Amino acid sequence: MKKSTVLRQAILARRAVAVPGCHDALSAKVIESAGFEAIQVSGFGLAASLLGQPDVGLVQMKDILDLTWNIAWAVNIPVMADIDTGGGNAINAASATERLIAMGVAGMNLEDQVFPKRCGHMAGKEVIDAAEMVGKVRACADVRDRLDRDFIINARTDAYAGLGLDEAIRRCNLYLEAGADLAFIDGIRTRAEIEKAVKALNGPLSVNLMDAVTGMKTELVPIPDLARLGVGRVSIPVASVMVAHRALAAFFHALKASPTGTLPGETQWVSSFEAFTDFVGLKDYRQLENRYLPAPRVRDKYHGAAKIVG
Repeated sequence: MKKSTVLRQAILARRAVAVPGCHDALSAKVIESAGFEAIQVSGFGLAASLLGQPDVGLVQMKDILDLTWNIAWAVNIPVMADIDTGGGNAINAASATERLIAMGVAGMNLEDQVFPKRCGHMAGKEVIDAAEMVGKVRACADVRDRLDRDFIINARTDAYAGLGLDEAIRRCNLYLEAGADLAFIDGIRTRAEIEKAVKALNGPLSVNLMDAVTGMKTELVPIPDLARLGVGRVSIPVASVMVAHRALAAFFHALKASPTGTLPGETQWVSSFEAFTDFVGLKDYRQLENRYLPAPRVRDKYHGAAKIVG
């Protein structure tokens, strides 16, 4: 079954399928290994990991597509891309959609912010006219229908912050009518508002729980409860990069504070070298060498070593 088909079936079941965000291929592999069904590429995470900058529209579309390809290639579960405002007008958004489908990506987010966009939980957001976003959705939907009818278009509105819930719901229904498969009201705050949106939308709702720890602006409604409400998808977009930032900061501050410049025996900080190289596939690579390289070349390379590392 195509990955887009797997994702579509999960979302249309309206069981609040959890889709954590990743910021690179390694974090995607970790999320997959934890047992999640699908992955969301985090625009917030890409900006931080690629540029060390905030999510304010600084990452170029080529970089978004290149990084998304790396992530999709690294895992075996469905991947949803984040193309922000689509890289320009409806034609630009359609072009990006075509490339994502060619990569085997299962779906994408497209939002109605004014460019340059910003993270949905930041102040200062502006939205384009709904009619312009409808055109973007229609253009992307035409590409989807031509190339992969199961590819998921998640239409995000950021109208809630400045224009209120009713306007956000109105826009979502316009976008669903234009061909979106899923609608996302960013920054929605409460369980009651989520329930209202689910009932009012003519398609499944996507809810954003940010880091799944604080929720930022959105109430941390338990995912089983969201499933009972009929939510289609739950994204947890920023957790991977926030966890990585905290772990890196804690380790390197401890290392700098150590009188010896080392932390002997404090294995709680790190994965073992062997466990990590196993995780990223070194043993698989070694098996491929055994299979395809001339046997004398392999013997000369490894000198009979029983282990690859250690």
